Amino acid sequence: MAIYRFRISFEDYDEVVREIDIKSNQTFKDLHDFFLKNVGYDPEKSSSFYVSNDQWIKNEELAYLPNARKVNNAIALMEDSKFSKFIDDPHQKFYYIYNFEKPYEFHVELIKILENNPALTLPSLFKTIGEAPKIVVPNFTPEDLIGDEEDFIDDSEVEIADEDELEGLNTDTEGSDAEEEEEDSFADEFSDNEGFDEEDVER
Repeated sequence: MAIYRFRISFEDYDEVVREIDIKSNQTFKDLHDFFLKNVGYDPEKSSSFYVSNDQWIKNEELAYLPNARKVNNAIALMEDSKFSKFIDDPHQKFYYIYNFEKPYEFHVELIKILENNPALTLPSLFKTIGEAPKIVVPNFTPEDLIGDEEDFIDDSEVEIADEDELEGLNTDTEGSDAEEEEEDSFADEFSDNEGFDEEDVER
């Protein structure tokens, strides 16, 4: 049995690195849990390792909390997959995706193979470089969704006209209607004269 030292780096934050030692007979789930707890992320999220080549092309998948499609396709599980079965290269690489809902992606590379030391408790952190980015979780309250009370109209502040004012408005409206009727009748008389020619007018 050997000890593998892996370098794990964020794909989008290459200045953040963790180097972790783990036994060859331990599982991908062991590395998943240890790494995520170290960077302060919740390990209980659907995630996967992928055996990859030097160009980080994803091949065989090792999943944790797989969805129904992956279960139906009999994708291997992290907790059942020991590293010793997947190390074919002294610089073996794995592509790692954490939390498919809001994914972070990582490059995992084997950088050293050490002799087993029974006195060590593994996995263990060998080196830390940089601070992992924080995962921001939106925290909405009902007040945020509804808005301030000032945005709403208070019925008690709305002034309602009294009956005298309303009657005055109605009277003004009736007067204007009468004026419109007089104008219309005058227009009708004028239009009736349009039927006469000039000779009729002279007579």
